[in-house]
Amino acid sequence: MFKTIADPADCEVRSVIRFLNANNVKQAEIHRQLVEIFGENVMTDGMVRKWVRQFNDGRTSVHDEARSGRPSVVNDGLVTKVNEKIRHNRRFTIRMLCDEFPQISKIVLHENVSNRLNYRKL
Repeated sequence: MFKTIADPADCEVRSVIRFLNANNVKQAEIHRQLVEIFGENVMTDGMVRKWVRQFNDGRTSVHDEARSGRPSVVNDGLVTKVNEKIRHNRRFTIRMLCDEFPQISKIVLHENVSNRLNYRKL
């Protein structure tokens, strides 16, 4: 019996798929070997099929592709400005900060004030 590998990185599993696929191992056998080494929850049969297809279509990278999405407007400089506003007026409210920083949503502003700057309601 082989030693199992717990919590593998996605790119590790994909590398094994790419290697076995290059050695002409069938998709079902690839899935069986993955489950044997990485455990039951490693990857579904359908996901193995998807990756085998992608490697057969010419994909070479085992890493996730960059995703498009809305970039965050919150950066260290903006957090510093929010912190300065709070220090200037210790009786701030999130609504007051929203008026000062309209480019940040109320939820994101609250998360940054609470979690990043560690200001808590007393």
